[in-house]
Amino acid sequence: MSAFKVVIPARYGSTRLPGKPLLRIAGRAMVVRVAEQARFAGADEVIVATDDRRVVEAVAAAGHDAVMTDPNHGSGTDRVWEVARQRADWGEDAVVINLQGDEPLIAPDVISQLATAVSEAGNTGMATLCEPIASHDDLLDPNVVKVVRDAVGAALYFSRSPIPRARDGYPVVTSGLWRRHIGIYGYRTWALRRFVSLPPSPLEDVERLEQLRALEHGLSIRVLDACRPSPGGVDTPADLERVRRLVLGAISPPS
Repeated sequence: MSAFKVVIPARYGSTRLPGKPLLRIAGRAMVVRVAEQARFAGADEVIVATDDRRVVEAVAAAGHDAVMTDPNHGSGTDRVWEVARQRADWGEDAVVINLQGDEPLIAPDVISQLATAVSEAGNTGMATLCEPIASHDDLLDPNVVKVVRDAVGAALYFSRSPIPRARDGYPVVTSGLWRRHIGIYGYRTWALRRFVSLPPSPLEDVERLEQLRALEHGLSIRVLDACRPSPGGVDTPADLERVRRLVLGAISPPS
């Protein structure tokens, strides 16, 4: 596998879960667990990019790298770019994975799969992952982002709404036609630079999905099926308790 970098944006402030990166999961901070998964994936550099000194200190105490970034960034991608543009040795063709700081259970082979996809993406320079939607409730849940791809696996659209919209209802949601976007992104450095240089787009603003900025400006995003199911990230107190139970073995992860 080609070398790749992982940057983990971890904003301390959260309306629903204040101090989210440092919330404890079986004795370790959430963001530390994310960094560990990136290391297990074989990344040659793993850097937590945060807006709070407490996160830097906790990550460093656990033996990982962390840097302070601008607290006024509008998105995690902007935070990733701040790190990438300061690493002149990475070069324009470096593979950079944007791994969210609230994904403590993401499988290492999913991370490495995405790194390989970016390496093979050619002129696209951007890739992400998806998986089949498992239930009607997930299809209708606006917190579950849906994606539609073209015949060669490039993203056509991302939405919080159920897409494609079935005229006659959704009798077989689990058919594989409906897919959930997994919020991990991979870029060549040049593609990341180009993306963050674009102005926010109307579709991005209305859906609150920054990846729509790329599509609206004509950039292509390769979307692959993840090599294994994702247990999901931590956005709510209920998510946190679910992940804690998974780590403690109280319930089984997706197979």
